[in-house]
Amino acid sequence: MLTFEQKQQIIETFPELTRKEVSMKRLNYHYEDSLYDKTVVVQHLHPNGNGFVYVEGIPGYEADDRGLVNIREATEEELKATIRDAIKALSTEEEAKEEELLEEVWVNEQGQKLTLLEEEGFFNIYHGYNLEESFGDYQEATDYLKEENFKLGGGESV
Repeated sequence: MLTFEQKQQIIETFPELTRKEVSMKRLNYHYEDSLYDKTVVVQHLHPNGNGFVYVEGIPGYEADDRGLVNIREATEEELKATIRDAIKALSTEEEAKEEELLEEVWVNEQGQKLTLLEEEGFFNIYHGYNLEESFGDYQEATDYLKEENFKLGGGESV
């Protein structure tokens, strides 16, 4: 396990992070150029070697309910990679990720509209704001819509 001082040296190799002292001799490191309200990258680095890195929404990490992962047992390379990933996530615009998601409007002969949305890995069909059906893949969802006599139209694929 890396010592407090070793972790502090590693973290301070990231010039974009600003050190701030908090209670009980703990340190936080902020990314002031964050595109989000969240700026803390390293939280509560403690002299006993414990500490956390903010990784909410980053694939490959098992974050707690606050979006943090514990770095107590992290190796030097793990710590560097986790901090790099956290900074990248805080400097990447969310809209770019959202633009990749699918949104289609399907219409039947009576003019009724259903919206097919890709959300968190599922393809959900909505009637207004109400969830009509949910599918694990796009083909299943479109097969269902076709069976119900809906055709793609009235909206664009995003």
